[in-house]
Amino acid sequence: MAGIYLHIPFCKRICSYCDFYKSVRTELIDAVTARMHRELTERSGYLHDRRIETVYFGGGTPSLCRPEQLGGLIARIREEFDCSALCETTAEVNPDDLTPAYLEGLLHAGINRLSIGIQSFDDRELRFMNRRHDAAAARQAVGEARRAGFRNLTIDLIFGVPGFGGDTLRHNLEQTLELRPQHISAYHLTIEPDTAFGRRARRGELRAVEEEVSEAEFRTVHDTLTAAGYEHYEVSNFALPGFRARHNSAYWNGREYLGIGPAAHSFDGRSRRWSTDTAESYAAGGPLSFEEEMLSDRDRRNEYLMTRLRTSDGLSLKAFEAAFGPQAAARLVLEARPLLEAETLRREGDRLLIPPERFLTSDAVIGTLFEPEPDTARHRPDPPDAP
Repeated sequence: MAGIYLHIPFCKRICSYCDFYKSVRTELIDAVTARMHRELTERSGYLHDRRIETVYFGGGTPSLCRPEQLGGLIARIREEFDCSALCETTAEVNPDDLTPAYLEGLLHAGINRLSIGIQSFDDRELRFMNRRHDAAAARQAVGEARRAGFRNLTIDLIFGVPGFGGDTLRHNLEQTLELRPQHISAYHLTIEPDTAFGRRARRGELRAVEEEVSEAEFRTVHDTLTAAGYEHYEVSNFALPGFRARHNSAYWNGREYLGIGPAAHSFDGRSRRWSTDTAESYAAGGPLSFEEEMLSDRDRRNEYLMTRLRTSDGLSLKAFEAAFGPQAAARLVLEARPLLEAETLRREGDRLLIPPERFLTSDAVIGTLFEPEPDTARHRPDPPDAP
């Protein structure tokens, strides 16, 4: 099984926190989507005849495309790939794009899941983040999507925003639970250097929230959503039973995927390839431009740890040993002991996992388990035999 990601990099307005590749040159949409058809054909062998399970339109703002443009790309995917297992086709959308006619067009195009970029239900916070919708539009978008016939909705929220915790966060969660989407992605704000927030931070006008505030807000999100019946199944993701995001889950399970469009990434199990094209160069229609990284065995082991331990399912020791051998498994067990004693890591039968209520510290825990660079590793004792 594999997935296909199509990057639609266009935005009408740049959000203050966003560091993804994007372009405001929306006049290039037609040329870029036309080139995406050709790229799908040119790279149809990348996934080695894998069956396609998921298709995901990300951005940017895919809802700036006409429904027939998205539908045409889905049709091209069906022509070039084995889509007999295709069960989830997602489009990221902005609330103020979701008119009844547009939603009907998305359904007709073959979209069966919407990821609605709401971020907040507080108008002041939305203006602070430079979002182009207000709270009323966010609520209306969810209602319109349901009336149109969508039965699998996810909404994005952002927390950890300076000056907007406490009552604002609780209000955002209450509004979210009133709408009862099938899936919720709740991301802690990161102030990235090449963003409006990053530039404000360099001028001393903005500071990230303190660590204890981050922990308190994360716990509020976790406790509120899990108490309401949502499974906290990945660091930033919550789902009602049966509604985990299949496409993103494939990333965390190390499955192969093909990325189409400017700045899109692909993974074939051994190497990672990413487009270096801009929207302008891609739209010009010339040869595609890529960079590629071949993953070493060490890289593959560390990525395996990173992706599995971000999820509530954790990591199977037997599967890890089957993939990487008994020595690597024994090293992992040895490195895990202090974390198990500190209860930042848990063992349940064959599995190692980070308790979801501790997901905020997952990066530090996972980093402790990474296999170090060879020049530092040779000074460490050999691990015991695998259990």
